[in-house]
Amino acid sequence: MYKQHHNRFNRYIPKVYTFVKIFTMKSLSLKLDDKVFDDTEAITKAMKVARNRYINDALELYNKFNQRLLLEKQIKKEVEACRESSMEVMRDWEETDNEFDAKFNQ
Repeated sequence: MYKQHHNRFNRYIPKVYTFVKIFTMKSLSLKLDDKVFDDTEAITKAMKVARNRYINDALELYNKFNQRLLLEKQIKKEVEACRESSMEVMRDWEETDNEFDAKFNQ
């Protein structure tokens, strides 16, 4: 009886999932150039967005940009190391091939 009763209600009651994202904020004292502050105020007023939200979004975007630059720098470094290693292997193969030719193609 319980199973039948339970299944009957499952058809009528949608399953609801609630996700809660907890945001924590850090306080920060920030000194801005007058022009940067004035521009920021004008833009936040026109966009009707809080200055704090605008600055958070701008910093998030700037962080992503710089993370990509750092990743690009790291990849270039690793590619160069790989290139040097590949050249070393090619030289070894060429040397071995030359030794083989000298030994068997006299």
